[in-house]
Amino acid sequence: MEYRITGSIVPAVEIALQAGESMYTQSGGMSWKTEGIEMSTNTRGGLLKGIGRMFSGESLFMATYTASRPGIIAFASTVPGSVLPVSLEQTGTLIIQKGAFLCAQPSVSLEITFTKKLSSGFFGGEGFILQKLYGRGMAFLEIDGDAVEKTLAPGETLYVDTGNVVGFESTVAYETEMVKGLGNIFFGGEGLFLTKLTGPGKVILQTLNFGDFTGKIFSRMPAKN
Repeated sequence: MEYRITGSIVPAVEIALQAGESMYTQSGGMSWKTEGIEMSTNTRGGLLKGIGRMFSGESLFMATYTASRPGIIAFASTVPGSVLPVSLEQTGTLIIQKGAFLCAQPSVSLEITFTKKLSSGFFGGEGFILQKLYGRGMAFLEIDGDAVEKTLAPGETLYVDTGNVVGFESTVAYETEMVKGLGNIFFGGEGLFLTKLTGPGKVILQTLNFGDFTGKIFSRMPAKN
């Protein structure tokens, strides 16, 4: 499978499929394709897994595109940002936030997973349910803004603002901590909680917190009389 990332503001990944090769995405995720690539829609893994994906922000049904002859198919991001290719053969299991999944080869599975600590579920910014990518093959993630990848050593800790975490390897511990100091809580502008990521393992971050971005747009909209 060959691919290229095209575009800069709202990019897309164009994938060259040979006869018999497939890619899957959530329902409505395809942007354009050439002739000879056929679509089939199902819950991919059964109804319960489909319902689980709905709770994690994806669609109940997934669309699989299979080439009957060589062709091109493209999947575009939905907000300004970037598309990040991930090789699961190198990464192993990857935990990602809801909305980060763009598309993947059928040999890569997408399932829901739950945060291990109650506080992370309430205050981590992603709810109780995250998503798990595993298998062997290529997957593509949708990044808000630019992608930043860091590798944490054993015991190394990184504190991240809510909404800036894209994903992390399953070896990374994930929890939330309250911001210290009343002045920081009320006037620091970072909210009550930060996400705490502890290594070992790789962490993927995004420079744009889309929740904050939309909040700033909403605050500048003229009020109705």
